[in-house]
Amino acid sequence: MISGDHHHILTAVSGAVDARLQADVAELIAVLAWADLHTDEPVDLPGGDRLIQLGADGTPLVSELCWAELAVARRAGVMATRNLAADALDLRHRLPLLFEDVQALKTPVWVARKIAAMTRPLARDAVALVDTAVAAAWQLPAGKLLQVAEAKVIEADLDAHRARIQADEQRTGVWRSRPRTGDRLGGEAGACEPATGRLAAQLPIADLVEIDCFLDDLADKLAANLGPIQEQPTRDQLRAQALALMADPAAVLRLLHGPDAPALPEKPRRDAVLYMHLTRATLADAGVARCEDLGPVLLQQVTDLLGHRNVRLQPVLDLNAIQAAHAYEHPTRMRSRGILRSGGDVFPHSVSSTRRLDHDHVVPYDPGGPPGQTTDKNHAPLTRLHHRIKSHDPGWQVEQIGLGAYRWTTPNGLCRVVTPRGTREVEPITTDDGRIMGELYWH
Repeated sequence: MISGDHHHILTAVSGAVDARLQADVAELIAVLAWADLHTDEPVDLPGGDRLIQLGADGTPLVSELCWAELAVARRAGVMATRNLAADALDLRHRLPLLFEDVQALKTPVWVARKIAAMTRPLARDAVALVDTAVAAAWQLPAGKLLQVAEAKVIEADLDAHRARIQADEQRTGVWRSRPRTGDRLGGEAGACEPATGRLAAQLPIADLVEIDCFLDDLADKLAANLGPIQEQPTRDQLRAQALALMADPAAVLRLLHGPDAPALPEKPRRDAVLYMHLTRATLADAGVARCEDLGPVLLQQVTDLLGHRNVRLQPVLDLNAIQAAHAYEHPTRMRSRGILRSGGDVFPHSVSSTRRLDHDHVVPYDPGGPPGQTTDKNHAPLTRLHHRIKSHDPGWQVEQIGLGAYRWTTPNGLCRVVTPRGTREVEPITTDDGRIMGELYWH
């Protein structure tokens, strides 16, 4: 028999799930309503807004730049919001039966979105087969429902699937993963990876098998050279050591052939450019530093990382420095200071931390204006899309309120302040004539 406390907790959890499902549907409907408000042809200006097809075949054209303001309201990135809109339009216009199940809370929005994205390559007529199948199987668990959808996508257009197979055979590459936020403190399966990274490869099957066998050969050699030790490495650890050894061909030859190994030039020492964000406490206590592209690391890990590199110290950039230039282009050190101050793109809720950014004048540059318009006090690192939104949508306003601090106002009056600490929702303080003179931080 369930006690009162147990029943209360179970009821609360069930109610929370229902509320989350309903909130996801409400957001989906709101996104569609926003899309419906932005289907008119915009004024044709170079680099300005235009109508694009976010969804697949059969969905209406919508404004390209309108999603930035909705992204601010969602406290999310622009591209993530556009992806949500594309899925919503596909559901309404291409998968109506699945869309009905979503609104009836039979199928979670996240599952329906995966199906919408999966069916995007299909023509509108072909996608009906998938829609009918998944609507009939809505009682299945999410994983099995997605398997049904995947099978029906293949069945709906076999020729297209064969073409995808051929295209995949040409899609080769090797990628080093970048750590995602939270991975180092517990990933999807609770794994902690504070000292390792991942390397992914997509290769023709024959090449993949040959590399796999070669790693086994090297692992066998490494194991044979270990001798009696207290703790033997696992097979996976030996294969990982073998893969790392492949970065030094001369060492591989010595391992395989011993003293008779063919002579090769030693592995060259490469130059290293490492951007570290340190504090006085980090240096004093040998604590944690933030390393661009690698994430949080201990100083000992930095030592290991640079052990095989030529290291050249660069002058420390004073982030409080203010420089003015007479030319339109921001000088290199000014660009570096701007990115280091802000951590990357300064658009509200942006997650971009790349250095490949546009360097915008917050107050537009006037070629006939006074000298010194290009300065640390008039500098905003932005992605190209966010730069276009700021420059070509007159409803957006931005003011640089400090070094690395920006106040943004959307066309419909949402106000956000972006600093290196993130994006804050604020209430603007205005004068009688409507000018913003400050803000109240209330969220």
